[in-house]
Amino acid sequence: MSVTETRDVAEAPSTPVRRGGRWIEHWEPENEQFWAGGGSRVARRNLVWSILAEHVGFSVWLLWSAVVVYLPQAGFDFSVNQLFWLVALPNLVGATMRFPYTFAVARFGGRNWTVVSALLLLLPLALLVACVSNPVTPYAFFLVAAASAGLGGGNFASSMANISYFYPDAKKGAALGINAAGGNIGVSTVQLVVPAIVGISVFGAASAVNLENIALVWVPLSLLAAAGAWFCMDNLVSAKSPMADQLKAAGRPQTWVMSMLYVGTFGSFIGYGAAMPLLMKTQFPDVTGVYYAFLGALVGSAFRPLGGWLADRTGGARISAVVFVGMGLGVVGVIAAVRAGSFPLFLVGFLALFALSGIGNGSTYRMIPAIFRSQTADGAAARRHGAAALGLISAIGAYGGFLVPRAFGVSVERTGGIEAALVGFIGFYVLCTAVTWWCYLRSRVLTQRVPSLAHARV
Repeated sequence: MSVTETRDVAEAPSTPVRRGGRWIEHWEPENEQFWAGGGSRVARRNLVWSILAEHVGFSVWLLWSAVVVYLPQAGFDFSVNQLFWLVALPNLVGATMRFPYTFAVARFGGRNWTVVSALLLLLPLALLVACVSNPVTPYAFFLVAAASAGLGGGNFASSMANISYFYPDAKKGAALGINAAGGNIGVSTVQLVVPAIVGISVFGAASAVNLENIALVWVPLSLLAAAGAWFCMDNLVSAKSPMADQLKAAGRPQTWVMSMLYVGTFGSFIGYGAAMPLLMKTQFPDVTGVYYAFLGALVGSAFRPLGGWLADRTGGARISAVVFVGMGLGVVGVIAAVRAGSFPLFLVGFLALFALSGIGNGSTYRMIPAIFRSQTADGAAARRHGAAALGLISAIGAYGGFLVPRAFGVSVERTGGIEAALVGFIGFYVLCTAVTWWCYLRSRVLTQRVPSLAHARV
């Protein structure tokens, strides 16, 4: 280290330095003295409110996954394929919204954008009320309302990109895992709360279908998330970067490789989570299993931090490869359950898929910062590029949430069942396993194609 560098380190503040508007001028999480002198406390506070905002966003995003089950009972005569479209469309829009949401953090600040994104959730909530309050609402308007729920899906990308700036590399896997799990569990919350709101008991006895009340539950929560972000979160000056700098992540081949793997993990989680209530209703109409749909997303969310924790210690590529093998076997179990007409086996098979997808979400996300850190000598630039990649990869991965329900819908329409879709999923998991091994577990590829990656815990 040169004399100039030594003097700069000595003169660097050991605590966060603020300027007006809740902007933090100096942020150095890799400095242990800085982290202990107040950095960790600031990071935790931002993480807490980020989790709440992301949780509400996920809940609004997946509202239609629970609502569609009750539309026939409420007097809306839609086909099974039309219902699967209402489940899939929010995921298509949500995945697309993740691109601008990722860049919004660098442009406007993490705290500022969290406020805006929380308030935007009021639009899909209002449209949902308008749809279900009128029994003659046309299907086209339902499509518009469902599409608007995709705004909630964008929250994940901005939240994860923002939190990645706050934590040092050694703690990033756990922090991102907790942040993501807090958001992911919003899927479970929706599927647990909605049946109670519409008057469905544990044993399936319908008393009244009050679908218009569903959205009203999340209006105050959206306002609370916006207020909490406004008063308690911070913007980081170090997170601001020009669009061209952000887009450098899109030019890296590793961004696209990891995007594919994230389709296999997060795309599976959000796709299965969105389709689960309708799958239970259509495949086992004589079983009141729809009430238990929330368990899948709950299990997947709970296991996500474990994936980050394991990846921090053994490497994300190893964990991800094991996950994809397990998910292929899990789908085989679901096929066996469908053929046997066994709802308990069907539920167990999907719970295993959710658990594995949760672990895979954490492990694949942990790989991304390590990859960019190994390829960029400048630590600040590596964090900016890594954060941009996190957002881009999360956006592409979320398209799985559209493809999975559509695969089920097409399979039911053309074959009368879901087995054809499940066979296709097995093939994709085999491909993901092969790509993980080829790109990240072969020593020759690690040393020749991705310089220094063999020495990073990927």
